Amino acid sequence: MMSKSYTNLLDLASGNFPIMGRERRRLPRVMTVAGVISELDDDQANSVSSDVPSSVMQDRIIIVANQLPVKAKRRPDNKGWSFSWDEDSLLLQLKDGLPEEMEVLYVGSLNVEVDSNEQDDVSQLLLDRFKCVPAFLPHDILSKFYHGFCKQHLWPLFHYMLPFSANHGGRFDRSLWEAYVAANKIFSQRVIEVINPEDDYVWIHDYHLMVLPTFLRRRFNRLRMGFFLHSPFPSSEIYRTLPVREEILKALLNSDLIGFHTFDYARHFLSCCSRMLGLEYQSKRGYIGLDYFGRTVGIKIMPVGIHMGQIESVLRLADKEWRVEELKQQFEGKTVLLGVDDMDIFKGVNLKLLAMEQMLKQHPKWQGRAVLIQIANPARGRGKDLEETQAEIQASIKRINEKFGQPGYEPIIFIDRPVSLSERVAYYTIAECVVVTAVRDGMNLIPYEYIVCRQGNSVSESNSEFSGPKKSMLIVSEFIGCSPSLSGAIRVNPWNIESTAEAMNEAISMVEPEKQLRHEKHYRYVSTHDVAYWSRSVFQDMERTCKDHFRRRCWGIGLGFGFRVIALDPNFRKLSIDAIQSAYLRSKRRAILLDYDGTVMPQTSINKSPSQEVISLINTLCGDVKNTVFVVSGRGRDSLSKWFSPCKKLGIAAEHGYFVRWSADKDWEICGQSNDFGWIQIAEPVMKLYTEATDGSSIETKESALVWHHRDADPGFGSSQAKELLDHLESVLANEPVAAKSGQYIVEVKPQGVSKGVVAEKIFTSMHETGKQADFVLCVGDDRSDEDMFEIIGNAMTNGVLSSITSVFACTVGQKPSKAKYYLDDPSDVITMLDALAEASDSPPSSDGEPASP
Repeated sequence: MMSKSYTNLLDLASGNFPIMGRERRRLPRVMTVAGVISELDDDQANSVSSDVPSSVMQDRIIIVANQLPVKAKRRPDNKGWSFSWDEDSLLLQLKDGLPEEMEVLYVGSLNVEVDSNEQDDVSQLLLDRFKCVPAFLPHDILSKFYHGFCKQHLWPLFHYMLPFSANHGGRFDRSLWEAYVAANKIFSQRVIEVINPEDDYVWIHDYHLMVLPTFLRRRFNRLRMGFFLHSPFPSSEIYRTLPVREEILKALLNSDLIGFHTFDYARHFLSCCSRMLGLEYQSKRGYIGLDYFGRTVGIKIMPVGIHMGQIESVLRLADKEWRVEELKQQFEGKTVLLGVDDMDIFKGVNLKLLAMEQMLKQHPKWQGRAVLIQIANPARGRGKDLEETQAEIQASIKRINEKFGQPGYEPIIFIDRPVSLSERVAYYTIAECVVVTAVRDGMNLIPYEYIVCRQGNSVSESNSEFSGPKKSMLIVSEFIGCSPSLSGAIRVNPWNIESTAEAMNEAISMVEPEKQLRHEKHYRYVSTHDVAYWSRSVFQDMERTCKDHFRRRCWGIGLGFGFRVIALDPNFRKLSIDAIQSAYLRSKRRAILLDYDGTVMPQTSINKSPSQEVISLINTLCGDVKNTVFVVSGRGRDSLSKWFSPCKKLGIAAEHGYFVRWSADKDWEICGQSNDFGWIQIAEPVMKLYTEATDGSSIETKESALVWHHRDADPGFGSSQAKELLDHLESVLANEPVAAKSGQYIVEVKPQGVSKGVVAEKIFTSMHETGKQADFVLCVGDDRSDEDMFEIIGNAMTNGVLSSITSVFACTVGQKPSKAKYYLDDPSDVITMLDALAEASDSPPSSDGEPASP
């Protein structure tokens, strides 16, 4: 039962929604429960090639977007609806790149309002004839979702426009965000009604549905799901102003693959993940991935292309349908520049008009000869800003035509109506140059269309408009997605009117051979990187990214938009207190190795000295003659020996095991391979250089090591400087007996052969050699350095230092990928576990002998 009201987004995100229209009969559901996780063949799972064809032929893909690729209109008799495919829809065109045998199902809304009593019939008809599943949004939700949150908040922000004032962009309205969430929930319900989560892929498109991945991932942990953003993604400085920034980021990260048109957009997204969520990306064999709670979220950079077949078929009809010859006669003796833009505030149409005016002023030879034809497609949004933009454009056109117009000549021809592809082709044919001056645009395929139209096709070669050498010229804004792929275009900063005007003059004045060379270069790229190439590449990367996830155990945690899926090794599980206590009681000789920071001491604690509870527990464990207890830490020996001075029988391994002391009455042993610290004179000046250049960084000097910290530095700059520093240190210390390594917000230089793994092996070996081989091992740690300890336990069992029947409890703190087989959630869980063991030890000592020592 749906709730009739809600008080916050937690209710919305967890499925508590207000009644939205009457209940409808639902489509037959194929499957709603995820199956058993199966192991994949290792060769398949480890494959990194994205060029392999789809391996499972019965797979189906569900493409989810705001609008279905169908046109809908009322029948002439007003009884029912007439539907047809929208041939211009990218969603329809991308099918060409998917495997032939793959079934494609679409989920989205219609561009018309359907009465509630007709919705069931329309749903069934669209499913039967078009394999489309319509999502019907109630009118109040639709208005707030699309015209409200999408167009009033996300669209301006993603195009780098901040709401500085209530009149300019509008303040954040939480009710619009709630409508956005509600709409995404409705889309998710329609997907759930038809999905088979074991076999289906889901591919979500664009900024309208950015929180949909969370709704679907919540229901199906193993779902194979990709998302592609067709708009720009703003820099972190812009994106961080969005009040629901983390909710949207976390929702996107519930996808398996996130796609962007350009590296800039991907880089901005990765920067937001780093600065807001602390996530770092890695590039492996050419693929970029974010490690997110054990799942690797792939980042795909691939600009979309055009549908070559569609344009070439229109080319064959253009001369007949749109009288290209008449257009040629109309503009005979004129040099035509062409602009084709949607009417919105980011397309820079008025900047283009001002540049045209400047060119006519600076180069009078073009007065009476150069014509700018500007086609303006109907606006999709609405609002005061758009009205002001339209008024400004009309005023500029009037002024320029009055100033430079002559009898039979107008420098600006403005076409303010919908223009079909067929009609556009006619204008492309007569245009000497296409000008795109958008101040921000996700992709913009107009230049691609123009290039293909100027090439013509084999059928039309005999036609006069396509005869002769092929040539085209482009002036493109450097702020649009297609700009990086058009290296032969003249790139401009559209805000610079003078430079854009000079670019116009240069483009139409350029010699013919140069135009031909630029055109050939562009055509080679556009014709090979079409929409099928794009969808094939994205889908194959989706396959590759999802393969490894099936080999892991998955479960969901978190509330609202904090929900995420943990994906870990099937054998990785939470440490059971009862199980470890039982094994503890059965054992004769025990080795207990504990990390300090992040394990028995929370990382966030200001006071780093151990609590009285920790001292008491460790003393109790040390007092059991069966136990050999060590604190193994990266901290210095002075701090550790001072903090644990009450624990006389505790062993301490300081500075990752460079210094080892078996108990308070024993001397410190040096376990490093070298006592020569001359390398410090080389490394320290280098670290100081980077510290001075990196605000927020610092150097920690240990007895055996130097550590450069950058936790408090700018995340992006600190990470970049850390990589540079590591490379620099490896170069200058190449002949020294030291190792330079990077860790979590650190770069450390320490003697070779020093690690927590080495000290763990030393402890196990010493116990074995004195006839006190451990049959119980507890090893707990929280960071990368502790992984060395977990790894060495397996080696010790293989070479006989530990018995093959030893009870081993290698445990990491926090749910994350690890060589350990167990985890505890946080230091408080570790204390609880140690308390249970101490309770088991809190009994009169047995007569087995003294604590183990070397």
